[in-house]
Amino acid sequence: MQASEQLNASNQADLAPATSGKSTADRVKTSVIHSEFKCPLVAIYCGSRVGHDARYAQSARHLATGLAQAGFGLVYGGASIGLMGVVADAFLAAGRPVVGIIPNFILDHEIAHVNLTELKIVDSMHTRKAAMADYASAFIALPGGLGTLEELTEIATWYQLERHAKPMLLLNEFGYFNGLISQLSHAVAEGFMHERYQAAIQVMPDTAHAIDAIRQQVALYPTV
Repeated sequence: MQASEQLNASNQADLAPATSGKSTADRVKTSVIHSEFKCPLVAIYCGSRVGHDARYAQSARHLATGLAQAGFGLVYGGASIGLMGVVADAFLAAGRPVVGIIPNFILDHEIAHVNLTELKIVDSMHTRKAAMADYASAFIALPGGLGTLEELTEIATWYQLERHAKPMLLLNEFGYFNGLISQLSHAVAEGFMHERYQAAIQVMPDTAHAIDAIRQQVALYPTV
């Protein structure tokens, strides 16, 4: 194979997701069933801080309350502080199940929430992320720092590598993720990322759109 052919082959090597060729409509209304919780769980990635602007916490609370009222539960990083604590408390207040997953070595940094439906203490960050992905029927990223960015980009990479085909949402209320969105567009423009993988990260302008997207794309469990 000539060098130019190898380069072209490399540029074509991006793996299409398992649902490649299907429209969004073909993928709606799916969910991961963990029958002990009676409802599908949504993974929320967000900060262990609340940020300087009080609107971030208000938005997180509104999203969590809306998802809970729509019939969903939560799986998240297990902390009681920051936006993580805000979303957990909102789901609990609405009577929905909340599963927290936290590594033992960061218990002193991210104070574990003691009132959850279930708190799993695991041995590593990798185990935490893998467990969250297993429980979740969808993923939403809210404002956060390095950990939140890493969680979002890793789950998007797993999508690219056909490890899942679940909805991935980015809540860009107040323009918090404008820089990240711009960087992803730059990666596409420079030929390092296929546009379909950027499109798979659904950018939501506000909580109402995010709640509606989850309701359309994730099926509630059948009632008995």
